[in-house]
Amino acid sequence: MNVYFSGIGGVGIGPLAEIARDAGHTILGSDLVEGLVTEELRQQGVTVNIGQDGTFLKASHEATPLDWFVYTAALPDDHPELVMAKQLGIRMGKRDEFLADFIEKHNLKLIAIAGTHGKTTTTGMAVWAFQQRGIPVSYSIGSTVSFGPSGKYDPESEYFIYECDEYDRNFLHFNPSISLITSVDYDHPDTFPTEKSYFDAFNEFISQSKLVICWNKDINLDSLGKYGIVHLIDQDKRDVSFIDLDGLHNRQNAFLVFTLLVDHLGAAGDEEAIVKILNAFPGTDRRFEKLADNIYSDYGHHPEEIAATLQMAHELSDDVVLVYQPHQNWRQYFIHEQYTNQFEFARKIYWTPTYLTRENSDYAILTPQELTTNITNKDSIVYTDLNDKLWEEIVAARDAGSLILFMGAGTIDAWVRSKL
Repeated sequence: MNVYFSGIGGVGIGPLAEIARDAGHTILGSDLVEGLVTEELRQQGVTVNIGQDGTFLKASHEATPLDWFVYTAALPDDHPELVMAKQLGIRMGKRDEFLADFIEKHNLKLIAIAGTHGKTTTTGMAVWAFQQRGIPVSYSIGSTVSFGPSGKYDPESEYFIYECDEYDRNFLHFNPSISLITSVDYDHPDTFPTEKSYFDAFNEFISQSKLVICWNKDINLDSLGKYGIVHLIDQDKRDVSFIDLDGLHNRQNAFLVFTLLVDHLGAAGDEEAIVKILNAFPGTDRRFEKLADNIYSDYGHHPEEIAATLQMAHELSDDVVLVYQPHQNWRQYFIHEQYTNQFEFARKIYWTPTYLTRENSDYAILTPQELTTNITNKDSIVYTDLNDKLWEEIVAARDAGSLILFMGAGTIDAWVRSKL
């Protein structure tokens, strides 16, 4: 097939392009800007066009007819490439449709990693463990990693490991053989207008999975956990200190992978080797990623993610300085009252304006001051923009020994990388 991926630099679409290429398909695509994934794809010889006005798509189709136009849910209905693909009569489908079709055609067993937080790292851990055990595996990780491409198809593999996110109800298009659920906290109000609708979606996801491995804290609501297919782990009784990774959330997520391998994939009796593999996990990009001495970047943008990552940073340093960029104004309306004590491990907090994306124009932009009303260590906050003055202060703090953590899913990561 000749497959075109719109938004090919995205963490959901990019890995699919690599998977399709591994399976022998011709792939090409487009995005608005360059990024880590587009760079990775170019290095693999993939044609990537920067710009999405529809002309490249049309020219590509006229040169060699396209069999499938794969796109992200983030594209609006009037997006030029979406409109052009319709006009050209190309088969169209979102990423979940393409991947579900791929998994079925290649007779793969799906191991889905779902949850509000920790999906990318846990998916990376599972892939890493399979690789270190010498088990052929196909996969899709929502980030770049040091130990392989973001997406891969191995024709020898029995399993496909997938970062199965809930946005746009993506995870409900799959029927996993095994699902790992890292956490469940209300998120994505643009897809799920109420907390109940969010938890109901996870309930449906559980019912579609043959087996679910999760912590009891994440299915302790009446709407969840009523199925007999759940391998429940009690976080109050399960000691994970034998896993030597920074961050309690990382140790708990690693234990999900440990449980998967030891209890369900035949590694019983080899626990010590599994622990050594997990302890050697090199991490994924944008998840507490070390960019330079005492400078880290993290994708977190939900209160629970912020708390977990600051806890991990505090394990490394008693002097943590946070630079935080909230993500999506509409989302802030649903979570800003949850900003309370999650920041207490930060000695100083530089709070920048919200990164705006997929916004609802009916909602006024919440100011940084409005977002931080309930924060317990509010005296630690400095309101700022991503500018040269901020960078000068960051460099001075870093040189004085502070651990600097840049956090957010918007432009903050690209900004700090440009400064470095």
